[in-house]
Amino acid sequence: MSTMLPCLHGRVCRASVSWARQLSTRASEIYINPSRARDEAVSASPRDITPEQRRTLDAALRVDQAGELAANWIYRGQMAILGGDRQVGPLIQEMWDQERHHLAVMDKLQMQHQIRPTVLSDVAKAAGFGLGVATALMGTEAAMACTEAVETVIGEHYDDQLKELDSLSSSHPSMTLLSDVIREFRDDELGHLHTAVDHHSQRAPAHALLSTIVGYGCKVAIECCRKF
Repeated sequence: MSTMLPCLHGRVCRASVSWARQLSTRASEIYINPSRARDEAVSASPRDITPEQRRTLDAALRVDQAGELAANWIYRGQMAILGGDRQVGPLIQEMWDQERHHLAVMDKLQMQHQIRPTVLSDVAKAAGFGLGVATALMGTEAAMACTEAVETVIGEHYDDQLKELDSLSSSHPSMTLLSDVIREFRDDELGHLHTAVDHHSQRAPAHALLSTIVGYGCKVAIECCRKF
């Protein structure tokens, strides 16, 4: 089941509202399908790009992998506190399941394109878990506000990244697939954003301040992982 939801920058995107959506309809499915493991799109990296474009690709995938890692630990932290809540526990679990899938695919993309992971992986885990626990302890609305703030930044980041990938001008099938995967993940993240708003994220105490702090932290993390 899916619905048309307002996307960032005034566009409309089809965002998932249920993990029940079949993986067979998703671009990322090819990465978890053993029968497709030898496809060039998932087993090779482009050689028709310049060294500068290669650095762009490296930085993009390093950031994405780190971001999905941090997201997994945010939800892990929230589930540690709110997992027993009959209303929000299943909701957080569903979003976490999607993030687990995202990370599994990003890990395979990192190996495919031979990208050096960020040296800040342990920091991402600790910061993500701490943020998840802290906001969950503040209540369900604060936990949803955390999701709203994080996914707002990630949605913008993925939009910017799609433009970067378009500029690579590679004919390799992996690049078309990568753009489709990023677009899919962006829509998932925006689905999480709308889910958080629907579950009263904006009623959280000091919502504007919390959103600003979390959003700024995400932007700093993106730049750090891009470089390191």
